[in-house]
Amino acid sequence: MNRPEIISGADDRAIALWLYQWIEEALAAGSGYIAITVPGGSTPFPILEQLAALPLDWARVEVWPGDDRLVPEEHPASNVGRIRALLAPAGAQVTALTLESEPPHFALAWLGMGGDGHIASLFPNTDPRVDDPLKVRRLTPDPLPPEAPFDRVSLTIPALLDADRILFVIRGEDKRALFEAAAAGESDLPVARLLSAARQPVTCFT
Repeated sequence: MNRPEIISGADDRAIALWLYQWIEEALAAGSGYIAITVPGGSTPFPILEQLAALPLDWARVEVWPGDDRLVPEEHPASNVGRIRALLAPAGAQVTALTLESEPPHFALAWLGMGGDGHIASLFPNTDPRVDDPLKVRRLTPDPLPPEAPFDRVSLTIPALLDADRILFVIRGEDKRALFEAAAAGESDLPVARLLSAARQPVTCFT
């Protein structure tokens, strides 16, 4: 495991600029497209809104949700619907996550983290494994979050680890403390399992 780099106090603009620089460098390293995965929830979308306005070669960027609710894309709880609304007008290729998906290697896997230590839709009750033979699973969180009481489809830990770099953006002192404990190997939560297996650089904005 690499010890994560933790950056405190960054606002949405600073994180968008960090993403811009990283994606620019990844694009410059080759001539084809790159793939990134981004989280749902309330935290990433103000950042994505700022990122979408920056002059990236978006036609070479394929964007995947790390997880999604099993609802129609036009439903307000759909992650891919919200991502597509922001990034497709900029020219990005936005790909829905389904059980039939074949996730690519990601230049960047951007994750959030819940107060229970879940990442993507890998909640503690789903017992996510670092050696999962599948890259995508259908899962039912328990308890179901009241704001989004839907079954989920999620990238697994191996799919998320198939990335050049991992980024977390988390808010609040309680979540930072949980993340730091996970990074120190002091828990067996989903985030701790991923961090223990990570060999690539991990950055966490708090």
